[in-house]
Amino acid sequence: MMTRHEIRECEFLLIYEKMFRDESVSELITQHETDYEYKCDDEVEKTVEEVESRAEELDNVIAEFSPKRTVSRIPKVNLAILRLAIFEILYRKDVVPTNSAVNEAVGLAKAYGREADIRFVNGVLGAFTRSLKDE
Repeated sequence: MMTRHEIRECEFLLIYEKMFRDESVSELITQHETDYEYKCDDEVEKTVEEVESRAEELDNVIAEFSPKRTVSRIPKVNLAILRLAIFEILYRKDVVPTNSAVNEAVGLAKAYGREADIRFVNGVLGAFTRSLKDE
């Protein structure tokens, strides 16, 4: 059984990879399981497909809370992290508490990005989550 952290990291990696490749999510999962010897469960596949299908909507949210940088100028690593975190906050409240989604997103930025990426991801998600509290 995968931990929530392992599931999220697997989802992030596949969302990121999908940005560069035309294969289906299930094909990417099969390749990852073969090449990197890690298993992705059905939840991972479902989430990655849902994030992919809502990419435009998620990018609009990101654009709203990233006033200094257009979505096209956001590094793909950060974009994948933000798409996943915002998706979780909007659509997975029953599974993933908001603070957990934000903390995990910042952790992914620390693991896969640079110092500036950590601040950027934290800033966008901080502004986004504050806007939800105002509603």
